[in-house]
Amino acid sequence: MTKLLRNIGLLGALLFGTVGTGASQPPVEARIAGLEGNGEYMSLLEEDARLQEREDSVGHAVEGLRRRLRDDREADRAALADEILELENRIFEIRTAKGRIIDRINTIEQEWVLANLNKATAEPEPAAPPAPAVRTEGVRNLTDNRCFRDELPAQDYAALQRAQQLECRAAEWMRRYCANHTTLGQLADAYRAATAEAEALEIYASYQTLDGLNRTLADSLSGAWNYIFDNKSYAYDYMLDKLGHTELLAVQEDALAEMARTFAELQGTTASDEVVDYVLRKQVLVDYEVTVAHVLGLARAADSLRNVSMQLCTVDYRLPRCEVEERYFLVYDDIAFPSVSPYDTRHPIPECRIYSRGTIYRILLGRFSTKRPVSTFRGAAPLSYLIDGDGKWCYYAGGFATRREAEEAQARLKKRGFARPEIVVWHDGEYRNVSLDGDAAAETYRVEIAAPGPLSDEVKQAIARTARGAGLSRAGQKFIVGMFDDRAVAEQVAQAVRRADPDLEIKIAETAE
Repeated sequence: MTKLLRNIGLLGALLFGTVGTGASQPPVEARIAGLEGNGEYMSLLEEDARLQEREDSVGHAVEGLRRRLRDDREADRAALADEILELENRIFEIRTAKGRIIDRINTIEQEWVLANLNKATAEPEPAAPPAPAVRTEGVRNLTDNRCFRDELPAQDYAALQRAQQLECRAAEWMRRYCANHTTLGQLADAYRAATAEAEALEIYASYQTLDGLNRTLADSLSGAWNYIFDNKSYAYDYMLDKLGHTELLAVQEDALAEMARTFAELQGTTASDEVVDYVLRKQVLVDYEVTVAHVLGLARAADSLRNVSMQLCTVDYRLPRCEVEERYFLVYDDIAFPSVSPYDTRHPIPECRIYSRGTIYRILLGRFSTKRPVSTFRGAAPLSYLIDGDGKWCYYAGGFATRREAEEAQARLKKRGFARPEIVVWHDGEYRNVSLDGDAAAETYRVEIAAPGPLSDEVKQAIARTARGAGLSRAGQKFIVGMFDDRAVAEQVAQAVRRADPDLEIKIAETAE
């Protein structure tokens, strides 16, 4: 954590030391001729440029940390992952600020364009017009060519311009999602390799935070892309229909239908349906834009779009699903009788720890109206206590992964003279007294594995090692392992199968006898 704070401090000096000096401020130009005299507009452009400098600096730092995480096998991977996440959050804050600024810039530009369009409709153009609101005919950006302004209704043209402005943001969200996905994979590996509970919990919290951020990015990408695609497609359809090229509309419909079939095949198989949809539809849209540019005689735009189409072909959008199973760090400890008790007035019997996830068995030694001295328990260790809802002091011994282990410990305690040791269990924080419930509350468990094809040899071996002779059967596209009298054993089987094949869908089914 100290190293993290030091790095952030150095980055802060790097990022913010030049703000307001003016010496390093990049020159800005109005994106639309005619707005140079708008003070608010030019100020927003300058602030956007400053934020971009900050973002670039943090981005370079993140890339350096990612290289270390990838190449330096002796590095503290958990600390590096935390630093990357902290800096990614800094980038997110910068981009959020940039987004607000860009929204205002776009609003000013849109209002200016609409006002000048209305003015152009009401008045004839002068012989020597001032600088146009959009760039001249034949520019590389398709939607900036004047033919769209001349042919489209004003509101549709404004929507087209807004869609084009959103393209950069959508591309940035896509880039950031992919970068985060790489970091998520690294965090997942670090989490699985962690041996200490505190370290693992910290990594898991970072993973969940970044995973949530990626879900937000995917939602933002989907919303922006739907707006872009709908408004661009409408504008291009309008232009081609107006020019009589209805055969090209049919070709575009066929391309979209083929894209939809490809998307349906991939849906649910990758990390993000939104990313798949974005890349597939963007490829179709860019190819459509090439066609439109060719029809309109816009050679520069057509060449530029062909380059974009070639770049899209190299984008890896089939990102693998990155799922992390939360690990249980339950502390199991068999019962012993050391010659010297570990408990005294300076080291009293601790409170029993209740785990919110997982299964652990303990032996209840007795319920008492008052706190009991250590000598009551004949040197047994480890011990713990809880005060129940009736105000009784409940004392427990040991901690066991399975009921069989707890039964063996119970038998040893009886030989030591304990009158009525009882087996109790906590499953996901829920308590049950197994000895008192008896057969009336008996339950059985089975592991269900959803798999369209046969199980791999690795999975079968994992089942054989942990299932203790329980049967393996198949029902349709589901394999069933069990029955088990002990849920903890079923959990061990399920975890072993997940480790052998993380892509399998596994659940533990419970039935009452």
